Amino acid sequence: MDLNDRAVCVTGLGVSGPPVARALLAQGARVTVVDARTDEATQDHAAHLREAGATVELGEPELPADTELVVTSPGWRPDAPTLLAAQRAGIEVIGDIELAWRLKPAGQVWLAVTGTNGKTTTVRMLEAMLRADGRCAAAVGNVGTPIIDAVLPDEHGQIHDILAVELSSFQLHWSASLRPHAAVVLNVAPDHLDWHGGLTPYAHAKGRVYAQDTIRVVNTADPWSCELATQQGDPAARLVGFRLDTPAPGELGVVEDLLIDRAFTDDPRATAEQLATLADVRPAAPHNVANALAAAALARSVGVAPEAVRAGLAAFAPEPHRISHVATRGGVDYVDDSKATNPHAAVASLLAYTSVVWVAGGLLKGADVDEIVAAAASRLRAAVLLGTDRAQVREALHRHAPQVPVIEIDRTDTEAMSEVVAAAAGLAQQGDTVLLAPAAASMDMFTNYIARGEAFAAAVHRLDG
Repeated sequence: MDLNDRAVCVTGLGVSGPPVARALLAQGARVTVVDARTDEATQDHAAHLREAGATVELGEPELPADTELVVTSPGWRPDAPTLLAAQRAGIEVIGDIELAWRLKPAGQVWLAVTGTNGKTTTVRMLEAMLRADGRCAAAVGNVGTPIIDAVLPDEHGQIHDILAVELSSFQLHWSASLRPHAAVVLNVAPDHLDWHGGLTPYAHAKGRVYAQDTIRVVNTADPWSCELATQQGDPAARLVGFRLDTPAPGELGVVEDLLIDRAFTDDPRATAEQLATLADVRPAAPHNVANALAAAALARSVGVAPEAVRAGLAAFAPEPHRISHVATRGGVDYVDDSKATNPHAAVASLLAYTSVVWVAGGLLKGADVDEIVAAAASRLRAAVLLGTDRAQVREALHRHAPQVPVIEIDRTDTEAMSEVVAAAAGLAQQGDTVLLAPAAASMDMFTNYIARGEAFAAAVHRLDG
């Protein structure tokens, strides 16, 4: 992709905007960055980019008259006026992932992961497996490391041979020519529906990861994963399933306490490879075992040895606030899954425990919690609710689990978590798990899910041992 002297407009100075602008400048492009925000952090980014040679316009963003290409930040909606102006003028609009794909070296391999929940865990597991096999690999994309930085040589002229790429539905929406070697849609549940305009377009954006010639790794327990692979994927490309029970030929699965591969063997009908044990997966909750199998399938698609899969799982350190054990007090376990910011993530966490005091609530963003309450009702000892939309959770509990005691905390300051944890501790009995799995976003009370999880952990540690 020749960018020398091309006029490129970068929309947004969030996470992806600055590294994209710097990469474009390094390629000789004439870069203009636009952003509606004028806060201090944005002003700081703007100053650094101006020093690097970019033009930066803050305030009401307008498309520069000489623009030849637009690279948009993932969070910008397709109906943003700047993007609509580009489309009306016949100017191509792409995202950071598409730009990186066009700039990557020919030999670099991409393994892609998308889905509503589990993406970061899966790409981190995959990265660990690849590195255990001796590959020069990195986890990039929506996981936090800008992908554009991984397709261009670093200060030592080095470049990664293989990337484990986490992709959001936003990023996939703006990626037209992406062709990963192998890809997985882990699951699909309602999320970001305001951005996409409904569940079906949201799911179809995820399905773009199953591109031409891309090996299709499929969660056999998720209807959308199966449908997207068969309806949007390349029918000539290999199809590999994973499941939490005995795998059929062409699948990965679980036999007793073993993770088994019956896809990437010399004779999948007659032979199987042992990859790891359930004890190697931390934590070994069902949804996390599914993440491990998805990562293993992607790793095996590029020839990673079975022993490297197990070594990678052993080396993998779970990200904070994802079903993380905080402490045990009086025979009660306290678990932080603040990252469960939607009902689909929360129910996976709830079903991992047999007797739960559930800490839930926040901003539901229109999501329905009835289904998850019904699914987890038999496991609920009690519930402590907080946040703006706690009434919706309370009403679902009254409908589907009327026997469950419920305490509501109506404080909205950040210190409310101490009261929440104290109430949960009072309801819990020995052998129970007090589980923060809010099923909702955090911004009504906290900066983000990290701050919410940290507040929960701090409140737990203040309890009397």
